[in-house]
Amino acid sequence: MSRAEAGAAAETQAAAEAAAETQAAAEAAAETEAAAEAAVLEGAVLEGAVLEGEVVEGAVVRKPSPLWTFGLFRSELVTTFRRWRTLALLGVLAAVPILIGVAIKIETSDGSSAGGGGGEGPAFISQITNNGLFLVFTALAATLPFFLPMAIGVIAGDAIAGEANAGTLRYLLVAPAGRTRLLLTKYATTMTFCLVATLVVAASALIVGALLFPLGELTTISGTRISFTEGLGRALFIALVVAVSLIGVAALGLFISTLTNSGIAAMATTVGLLITIQILDQIPQLHAIQPYFFSHYWLSFADLMRDPVYWDDLVRNLGLQGLYAAVFGSAAWARFAAKDITA
Repeated sequence: MSRAEAGAAAETQAAAEAAAETQAAAEAAAETEAAAEAAVLEGAVLEGAVLEGEVVEGAVVRKPSPLWTFGLFRSELVTTFRRWRTLALLGVLAAVPILIGVAIKIETSDGSSAGGGGGEGPAFISQITNNGLFLVFTALAATLPFFLPMAIGVIAGDAIAGEANAGTLRYLLVAPAGRTRLLLTKYATTMTFCLVATLVVAASALIVGALLFPLGELTTISGTRISFTEGLGRALFIALVVAVSLIGVAALGLFISTLTNSGIAAMATTVGLLITIQILDQIPQLHAIQPYFFSHYWLSFADLMRDPVYWDDLVRNLGLQGLYAAVFGSAAWARFAAKDITA
């Protein structure tokens, strides 16, 4: 073989080796890219698994930002208040003051006193014809023992069990929401409904009272006179106290909602317990344990219409509601954190 032919053969071999190295580098790059994509997908799966309550060693979970948490809360609010059931509950609550106002207007059209003049009926009912603002207090006193707690029980009882029954609870946890964050969001949504429901009753009563009866200065339970503006402020304060008085019911309903996958069963159980507690609170032989019932001090908001305000029962009521919220809220968290989510 001549020197020229040997050189050409060497160049050809070098070119072949270079081409082989280029191909190997391209294959290595492709494998690296595929491995990176697989790692991303695996990280997503691991993140979802951790959020579902499974511990995966070495998995790094990205915590949702506060803005994402607020978005979840806003989504829950929109979903809750768009349901026909929620709108129907608010409609029933708004209708109660209308019925009371119209009934009193018809009853007193001949000059007789509201409630038969014997103090019968809800608190403040005999004062409505003198001042329409008292219809706010009467409507809250009429709805607090049953209508408001029933509405709260329906919303709270359906919070977790309804999602499980619809098959959306597992997807909410993978969103990622996390069990604690989701439970707190559900409770905050229920408490928002408490406030909205109470304000709906108060606003409906104020409008009806202004249309059917005169407005002006108010006479307190103590016999002193206060201005209409101060009375309006006390009415708003009473509405807020009534809303806070329902946080124990909300926590109880949420706990029951974590015990079952049936929304109807959770709602029925919550409402049934409310009725049972109300009955037990009226039995004189149970006076020793009645102060521990969450409904025992509900009507203490009437003390805000005293001058000066009598705070003792109000403080007891708020403390009792906080105790129920802490106990049943913790029980709901413990149950939900250990619950096997299959739907």
